[in-house]
Amino acid sequence: MIVVVPCYNEAERLPTDVFSSFLDKVPQVGFVFVNDGSRDRTPELLAELAASHPSRIAAIDLERNRGKGEAVRRGLLLAMDHAPAIVGFWDADLSTPLEAIPQLAQVMIEHSEIEMVLGARVGLLGHDIRRRVPRHYAGRIFATAASLVLGIPVYDTQCGAKLMRNTERLREVLREPFGSRWIFDVEMIARFRQAGGKARSIYEFPLDRWHDIGHSKVRPGDYLRAIFELSAIHRRYRVTPGSSTRGDGRDPQ
Repeated sequence: MIVVVPCYNEAERLPTDVFSSFLDKVPQVGFVFVNDGSRDRTPELLAELAASHPSRIAAIDLERNRGKGEAVRRGLLLAMDHAPAIVGFWDADLSTPLEAIPQLAQVMIEHSEIEMVLGARVGLLGHDIRRRVPRHYAGRIFATAASLVLGIPVYDTQCGAKLMRNTERLREVLREPFGSRWIFDVEMIARFRQAGGKARSIYEFPLDRWHDIGHSKVRPGDYLRAIFELSAIHRRYRVTPGSSTRGDGRDPQ
């Protein structure tokens, strides 16, 4: 399993020690770090991290800042070339802890029909989900709009913790750059559905823990841009409404 970590100006907050410790504890996971045209010491930091685990970590540099979606797309294509059964991507700030990676993967290990597992920030009893109130409600409004566009009741499209099976369908999804710079996650699901992926092949996994790290790169104007991009996705991709699965990873039916 190989997980892509997109990085843009992460030199001050990338927890390299946490990644190293995780690799020591979980031998079946590797990482591809993608430097998305950073202007700080991120390239040097990633090179040092890759050198410390040469068989488990790859670090690549994009020629200029292309946005998170392109960084993830390039990283996933590189990861898929190494033929792991599962690939995915994870936010560099580790708002979702790395320990959730095996939990999401277990869903696909146990259920062969699942092709995509989305981490979901659901405030359930016994779960430690900490989000700023304005972002939470803005997220709920956006998720409702995204569900209407996608034709499936997705609770959380924008959580930066997702795993996917390494399939030809996924390669088709990633063949061309995303048109959306900010909400590529929604476009990825729309492409998956257009490529014949069934709604029941997508599974939302309620995370045990998610903490809003702060220092978000999202600005108020980005929400308006996201609405325009959502409208563009609606025009470009036509999907048939269908059912979705959601649960705790034990029974996706």
